[in-house]
Amino acid sequence: MLSGVRVLDLTRVLAGPLATMLLGDLGADVLKVERPGAGDDTRGWGPPFDDAGRSAYYLSINRNKLAIAADLDRPADRELLEALVLEADVVVDNFKRGTLERRGFGADDFRRRKPELIWCTISGFGPDSGRLGYDFVAQAESGWMAITGEPKGDPMKIGVALADVLAGKDAAISILAALVQRGRTGEGAHLHVSLQDSARAALVNVAQNALVTGRDAKRWGNAHPNLVPYQLFRAADRPIVIAVGNDAQWAAAARAIGLAELADDPALATNAGRLAERERVVDAFARTLATRDAAEWRAKLDAAGVPNGVVLSVLEALEESGASARTGMPSSVGGSVRFAPPGLDEHGPLVRRLGWGAFESVERDLK
Repeated sequence: MLSGVRVLDLTRVLAGPLATMLLGDLGADVLKVERPGAGDDTRGWGPPFDDAGRSAYYLSINRNKLAIAADLDRPADRELLEALVLEADVVVDNFKRGTLERRGFGADDFRRRKPELIWCTISGFGPDSGRLGYDFVAQAESGWMAITGEPKGDPMKIGVALADVLAGKDAAISILAALVQRGRTGEGAHLHVSLQDSARAALVNVAQNALVTGRDAKRWGNAHPNLVPYQLFRAADRPIVIAVGNDAQWAAAARAIGLAELADDPALATNAGRLAERERVVDAFARTLATRDAAEWRAKLDAAGVPNGVVLSVLEALEESGASARTGMPSSVGGSVRFAPPGLDEHGPLVRRLGWGAFESVERDLK
């Protein structure tokens, strides 16, 4: 879908590389630029490393790219990068505020020379902040950690660097929108995406609850603030989650696990009633579900049309996903894998000789 779109990737770590990988999955030509010698920080974020010495972290977000090592403080490299920018459709960077501008390499400078250029800057806390942006910090300051974890436990981060992931996806969405705008008007854009904005926006209904009531959100562990039963339970062998989203599902769930008396109780017929009697409902479900294995309950709940799921380990979840130790998860946006994640400066000589024509050369060789 993005065949022929040229994306210069001046990012490192997670949000930026994820955004450009998604564009690459969709067919864009993505050229990753890294520091000579060290490269992307995540190249050293291990173990684990694969047989070629590439960290699993790096591999997860850098497929479908060619790679060159270049230094903006080196005149020959600067000249090359300037030419690549002026022939690109999209540039993505996550440099600290002022770093590119001090070198005369800022987005505004290039967009004056090429108004159709789309430039996306990803930061931790927006264009007016010089603070370094790391996912853990964004999770803390977005309100996420205050609502994650057991009610009487410490605030807890999410097990995935989700603020980075969401910012990367938001960046990709913004870039796609800018490409559509450019197709209509011929004008590019300078886009700004931040971990903080993406993380706060992801509070969705939790934020709205607080805005509507004026009361701060709290931690619910594996329960839901607005729905009952909508949480984790322990079956005889392993945990299972049940997610009742409406009153019909409630009655079906209660009957499926043998609690017809609850299904017939008028006080529990609506979600508001179940919220008022959360403890009674949850206790009854917990006692009953503990008597049989999760697979048996899942079959009964599936047959009744009740959303549920057994808690799987990561390896269990990946068993039938088609994931690869070399190229990561299958594309989440319907794209395909053209190139494995590149080594540091793997395509440097080719790019220095052919510029963006390196993509055509590599693809021809792969055929």
